[in-house]
Amino acid sequence: MTTHSLRKMLTAVDRWYRRHARVLPWRVGPEDRDAGVKPDPYLVWLSEVMLQQTTIPHATPYFERFRSRWPTVKKLAAASWEDVSAAWAGLGYYARARNLHRCAQQVATVHGGQFPDSVDALAALPGIGRSTAAAIAAFA
Repeated sequence: MTTHSLRKMLTAVDRWYRRHARVLPWRVGPEDRDAGVKPDPYLVWLSEVMLQQTTIPHATPYFERFRSRWPTVKKLAAASWEDVSAAWAGLGYYARARNLHRCAQQVATVHGGQFPDSVDALAALPGIGRSTAAAIAAFA
């Protein structure tokens, strides 16, 4: 593929996305990105973990409650396991919730509350595999 044809394809994809992108609470839309708004890696990570094994309509209210109750990874890390587990109830696969809490604690203590920006460093965190790490790196 030539550079010109690649640019043309990317322009077409960008145009399509601007017309058809769904508005999701963890996503920064194209207009906001154009204005310089950056995605929050914490919210991207939270949504990626919640969306494993479920649908957007089912996960969204949980996401909103977590974001409201624990707006930063440091606040989630400081929460008790009992509170996190209770808030997770209904999303299933409680190993994800345990890993979510452990990951938040590691990000808060080892990484100073900032998610790493490489796929390898993200994949080294509890509960984050290669594909989730790649998604977080790409979206955030």
